[in-house]
Amino acid sequence: MKIALAQLNYHIGNFEQNTEKIIQAIHHAEEAGADVIVFSELSVCGYPPQDLLEQADFIQSTEKAVATIAGTCTRIAAVIGAPVLNENQRGKKLFNAALWLQDGKVSFVQHKTLLPTYDVFDEYRYFEPNRTFEVIQFRGHTIALSICEDLWDHQPVENSFARNSLYTISPAEELAKLNPDLLINIAASPYSYNQGDKRKNILINNSRQHQLPIVYVNQVGGNTELIFDGGSMVLNRNGEIVHEMPLFEEAIQFIELDNIHHSPSKASTAETEDLRLKNMHQALLLGLKDYFFKSGFNKATLGLSGGIDSALTLAIAAEALGSENINVLLMPSQFSSGHSIQDAKDLAEKLNISYQILPIHEAYQSLLNTLQPIFQDLPFGLAEENLQARIRGTLLMALSNKLGYLLLNTSNKSEAAVGYGTLYGDMNGALSVLGDVYKTDVFKMSRWINRNQEIIPWNTINKPPSAELRPDQKDSDSLPNYDLLDAILFRFIELKQSASELIREGFDAEIVNRVIRLVNLNEHKRFQAPPVLRVSSKAFGMGRRMPIVAKYS
Repeated sequence: MKIALAQLNYHIGNFEQNTEKIIQAIHHAEEAGADVIVFSELSVCGYPPQDLLEQADFIQSTEKAVATIAGTCTRIAAVIGAPVLNENQRGKKLFNAALWLQDGKVSFVQHKTLLPTYDVFDEYRYFEPNRTFEVIQFRGHTIALSICEDLWDHQPVENSFARNSLYTISPAEELAKLNPDLLINIAASPYSYNQGDKRKNILINNSRQHQLPIVYVNQVGGNTELIFDGGSMVLNRNGEIVHEMPLFEEAIQFIELDNIHHSPSKASTAETEDLRLKNMHQALLLGLKDYFFKSGFNKATLGLSGGIDSALTLAIAAEALGSENINVLLMPSQFSSGHSIQDAKDLAEKLNISYQILPIHEAYQSLLNTLQPIFQDLPFGLAEENLQARIRGTLLMALSNKLGYLLLNTSNKSEAAVGYGTLYGDMNGALSVLGDVYKTDVFKMSRWINRNQEIIPWNTINKPPSAELRPDQKDSDSLPNYDLLDAILFRFIELKQSASELIREGFDAEIVNRVIRLVNLNEHKRFQAPPVLRVSSKAFGMGRRMPIVAKYS
């Protein structure tokens, strides 16, 4: 039996485009002699549809699309993902389903059993869990269907307070009792740089434990914060990866089921630091490009300061959107160093980016004069620093409104974590490109971009980071060294370690408590921040829910 794996990029709610894409893939697979083609989870409507699932016409549009797609499956079978109505009068209105299309109709439906409610997932909000298991007989083979989380009932423990058995039932175990020849798993599994092997290990362990070949098909593409990397694969019953599809790109590839059992194990490349940075870079490119094009925009702006965050953001934006679609502002103040202005100009000119220089000194002085009855003779401080950032934010939003350029936020995760940013100033933007990238990785990725030639000026990379909002300012004046800061933040945010655990690891108690206090104090800022492209296992935004008004520290 010849199986086609269709790793495609879907647009949430764009039923016409999704249907056309799926049907084209079916025809392509049919012409290539495939017996069945497999698509990803909720492929018909796009993932995650969120509260669109609560609208009746959205479900009706899904049903019409499913019927249209099924009508093309007269000589080939297909597995697609879609929400389907729960006909029972009790429970949630919908099931998350894998549909087997054959002979021009839906001939089998498998509902999703395990509905994740952690991190970015909230499926139990919409779907009823499956309670029955069946298999399909097709051309001499017995086939089982499952959906993404149905293989994730047992996960590695990330911290001392976590459990590795998240559910009371194992769908793979239940399906294995029916003696299938093959398990097909359709997925919508987002990318995270620090969990690259976790997904593979989940598949390998399921295959080995149940002695089942697995065909795993994941989607690709960006949907707001979430970035899906593809990486679809086929494993034999020994848990050996015999076929692996590319990351971050659409593809349709084929596998002969009869050859799976005899294929040697495909050596999986260990993720080096270069490969990690390459994948993070590819994820940000894809997330940024899809955010714009799926929203109907193609032009971007940002404030180019001569610092490393805006430089890296611009380099990524230029590659994702094209230099001709970007117009940036350089907004020096009396505190901006000459080399920063020159670095910003050099980068814009190297990337062939349109730019304007709008000094903010007069606007800043005018506002200080206006505020003088309030500020009087109080010493220069945070208010004056933030005033500069807010002037820049106002100018960027004016350009955005007037000329139709979406504003890109350039803040990194380290700054966002500790509140090192100004509300309604440098926190403005339609999308945060680096909001899930720690400062240490900003430096690493910038050096990686420069691996063959200088794109980001080396002076920008090598100079001490500074907001340049007061004379001779350095980030290190108010923050721990970034290597130390990011090590603490990663353990606190991604690994969910407590202050006591960090201190037991050897981190200085005073620094740990100070950093955690800063993180907790600035929840209100992050609540008002733009959407963040998610590249880690725990990004700020929809995947991390903390109370704003809380005393616990």
